[in-house]
This record gives sequence, structure tokens and C-alpha cells, in this order.
Amino acid sequence: MRALPQALATHLEQTSTTTCHAWRLTRTDGLVLCFTEHDRDLEFDGMVFSAATGFRASEVETGLGLEADAADVAGAFSASAISADDLVLGRYDGARVETFLVNWQSPGDHVLLSTRQLGEVRTAGEAFTVELRSLAAGLDQPHGRLYGRRCDADLGDARCTKDISSAPFSLSGTVVAISDEMTLIVSGLEDRPAGWFSHGRVRFSDGLLAGVSADISSHTVEAPGARLALWSPLARLPEPGDQLAVSAGCDKAFETCSAKFANGLNFQGFPYLPGSDFAYGYADADTVHDGRPIVP
Repeated sequence: MRALPQALATHLEQTSTTTCHAWRLTRTDGLVLCFTEHDRDLEFDGMVFSAATGFRASEVETGLGLEADAADVAGAFSASAISADDLVLGRYDGARVETFLVNWQSPGDHVLLSTRQLGEVRTAGEAFTVELRSLAAGLDQPHGRLYGRRCDADLGDARCTKDISSAPFSLSGTVVAISDEMTLIVSGLEDRPAGWFSHGRVRFSDGLLAGVSADISSHTVEAPGARLALWSPLARLPEPGDQLAVSAGCDKAFETCSAKFANGLNFQGFPYLPGSDFAYGYADADTVHDGRPIVP
């Protein structure tokens, strides 16, 4: 059972109350924004909760046990609060949202109702609606290792151990042209062969997309520069001349880990794990049974 401050509990027992909701949003980069659905700013916990954005909350039903619940918060885009560009570019992905119940006549009387994470975002013109997912929703995500023939580590992480922070695995480039929202022509990568950056990652250093990253599907070489095809479209297009950093990619195969990165000893997969076709195998004097497919 949630313990209410005595003053707030006494106030809620009255026939009429003066309460509202307030939200404190903390982005993954550390930026903290505070809002309220009240018609004037409120100040408590050493922070000012702004009323200029027209926020309002939906009803929420909380289930028993570990059932994941969700709520919605609607608001209007504002240059001083949440902009459309920041929202669609993913700068609020994974943000933590704390919801408070506040006595707006005495903001010091408040209680934390819930802590959630930003979920699905829906936009309509100059307004948006954000889903707030309970922390229990994380229990629906897979955790732990996945056993398979391919590596389950991320290139360059603590399990992989390969340092990709410098050339030839990380290079700086410049956007030369934009074919479409999923294809970039980049200069500065000419000394790397085609496919070197396939399955890699690009991170924009300046411009509108500064700080935004995208996954690379394929890398080809042509006259104007390297052509990088992305797995998903960019929410906003960069401008020619924008700077970016490009890191090499790994297709998670043991052969790539050994030949391209010379890191076979740290391969985090099981390349000789028998596949489903192992059941059709049979023993004879001419076959080497080492887990590879019987039919290539």
C-alpha cells in the first residue's frame, strides 16, 4: 500500500480537492524536463513543473502481480519543451517518466504515483500522445544469452573485446548526397572495400541529426563516394556537408570474426552447433561430421 504524506491524505478526505498531475521526464542523456496539467507552473522537489505545454493524462488501470499496465499522456509540441524533431529522432526513447499527484494549492504536498518508460508515440499535427509503459513491461523482453551458430555479442563491447574506436574500423565521413531517406552517399570512406561497413553503424556528428545513430544494411563503392544503405528510413534527412562517424560491421559469422577482425578467440557463438538437419545425418567413411549442414 502506498503511504501518503499526512497533509495530502487529510486533503484527499475532504469533500472537494485541489489536486492535479505532474510529470518529471528524464532522458537517457540526463536532460530533465518537468510538466503539469495545471494551468500555472508548480514548484516542488527543487524543480519547476511547467504548465505551458497543455499536458493531460488518461485513466490508468493497475493490475495485480506482475501484470504490465500502461497510461497515456497527451500534449502539444513546444520549442521550449518537447519538439517534434526531438521526438521523431528518438531523443526521448527509453526516457523515464515519474508521475506525481500534487495539491496545487500547496505543491509541497505531493506523492509519487508511478515510474514508467516512454513507449509508443502517436502524432497528429501539432499534438502528440505518448504511451507510458510500466517497468513490468521489461519482463516481456528476452534476457540472457541466445545459443546459436552466430555470435550474440555486439561488436566492440566487453564480451567482444575488439577495439573498433580507430581506423580502419571507425572512420569519419561527410555526407555528399542523399538519394532517399534510406540511402546516403558519403565521402572519406574510399580506402575501405565494398561491404566493409555492411551491418555497421553511422552516427551523425553535427546538423539536425547530431547525436542520432542508424544501422547500415549494405555498403557499396561508387564514383561520388561510398553508398550506405540503411535498415530503416531516417525520420529527418541530413544536409550535404554534415559530418558523421561510420563504424565497421560484423555479420556475426565465425569466418568474419577471424578474417576481418582477427578476434576468433573471443567469438561469442557456437559455430559447430548442430542444426535441425543433424537428425538426417548418417555415418559413413567419407563424411566429416563436424556440425556443418549436410546439404550446403
